[in-house]
Amino acid sequence: MKLTIKSYHPVAYWKWDTSTEPHKLYHYASPDGDGLDDDEEDEDVCGICQNAYEGTCPECKVPGDDCPLIWGECTHVFHMHCLLKWIDTESSKQQCPMDRRPWVTADRKPDKLPTTTDRAPVATVAPGPLPTDEQRREEEELEQEEEQRRREMEVDRSGEVEEVGEGDSMEVDGR
Repeated sequence: MKLTIKSYHPVAYWKWDTSTEPHKLYHYASPDGDGLDDDEEDEDVCGICQNAYEGTCPECKVPGDDCPLIWGECTHVFHMHCLLKWIDTESSKQQCPMDRRPWVTADRKPDKLPTTTDRAPVATVAPGPLPTDEQRREEEELEQEEEQRRREMEVDRSGEVEEVGEGDSMEVDGR
């Protein structure tokens, strides 16, 4: 009997590793698939939006790296966008929405970063408290001021620094 395949429709399934058990906190996936346990008893939903981790937060359209998860030192896990939105509210007081402890992003040590089955590193979010809107605005203002100062300072060919004021121009010999 001869069989001809007319079409092929592959289906992939992925799942965030949200285990909070100490022995699984730094999950290592081996090439042969060992250590990829399913924790069916885990609540695999974001504590803020109540959407599944495998899905997306309300602001995203596609799950995966564009809608990452973020772990706190308290071991609670959220969609990053949900947590950022929560932290920006005045009522959050920079605290975890689940246990109201001060929010600190979990520190994943560089020598213990998780990997995928093909040994590629898994992206993680930088540790530390998340900046508020006001802190972000202040940082942006400082960066803009520094950029403005850099524009005002130009170096001529001899290495001397000349201050150029507004409306002044400087000709550079293109040799």
